Amino acid sequence: MKSAYIHIPFCSSICSYCDFCKFFYNGDLVDKYIDSLIMEIKDNYKGEELDTIYIGGGTPSSLDLKQLDKLLSFISNSLKVSKDLEYTIECNVMDITLEKLELFKKYNINRLSIGIESFNKDILSFLERDYTKEDIIEKISQAKQYFTNINIDLMYAVPNETLDILKEDILEFLKLDIPHISCYSLMIEDHTKLGIKDTNYISEDLDYSMYKLIEDTLEENGYDHYEISNYSKPGYESRHNLCYWKNHKYYGFGLGASGYIANYRYTNTKNLNKYLNGNYIAEKEIITKELNASNYAILGLRTKYGINKKEFKDNIGEDINQYFDTSDLSENDDSFYLDKSKWYIENSILVKFI
Repeated sequence: MKSAYIHIPFCSSICSYCDFCKFFYNGDLVDKYIDSLIMEIKDNYKGEELDTIYIGGGTPSSLDLKQLDKLLSFISNSLKVSKDLEYTIECNVMDITLEKLELFKKYNINRLSIGIESFNKDILSFLERDYTKEDIIEKISQAKQYFTNINIDLMYAVPNETLDILKEDILEFLKLDIPHISCYSLMIEDHTKLGIKDTNYISEDLDYSMYKLIEDTLEENGYDHYEISNYSKPGYESRHNLCYWKNHKYYGFGLGASGYIANYRYTNTKNLNKYLNGNYIAEKEIITKELNASNYAILGLRTKYGINKKEFKDNIGEDINQYFDTSDLSENDDSFYLDKSKWYIENSILVKFI
């Protein structure tokens, strides 16, 4: 166990596309939630030294200074961490203040993930994000006074978005000079505002053109496309997310969080009342040999690193090319991997592969 994910399900506003476990911020509920979260961690953390911690949401930065201080102080005093810890917290643009940045530094957080999504006012309005281009520039400038390891999110394939709009967005993102950019094609999920309104996707051809525009432009500007949706400057890959993609084990704490321990994966309840009463886990799934092998493939083939041959054999007991038909994969001394030119159609390849 080298990683821990901690979920904060509160937001000051709800975005039109969001399908994560979340609630409007309520100070009293947040206080009760933090108490339950602390109890869950106390009950389940086994004392391992962690290499990564990721506080996500929801919007962790929506908590006030006192609530953040209580949570971060507990984490600091209770979780053992390595000297090379990667410690991330997600932030909304308008939650960034000098006081919160100083508090993050005080508790040794060393990586921010900021959901910008777009600079375009029409797209921001469609996504129900309540800030402007000027706000983004100001808040990122503040964040860079305290942190060098920062991720920013770019969302594309929004209805009525054109390649020209996306190109302008990418150029604005590049001006921020941030070492990690996550790029997500809009997903329209049931039970989101967009899903309820029966919002339509853009054409698949346009989606692919946008995907390639992002890939080509970011790579031309020194970013390594190391995972289907993620780009980084050298040395700034998300180590926490690589834990997931390498099929390693991790803790998941908080409402709706998922974890992978021993021979099972678990998902916490999304029912806030149950969680506050200490009924944390909603379901468990025993990981059979076959499912574990599939997970190595589904997760590993999302990255340029692919499926490590030694790790696969150590965990499954067979060579990967004896277990799966690897004819559609590329190979080097250490791994089988999916050529980057096939990443966009990865799902159809995986169906055949699995």
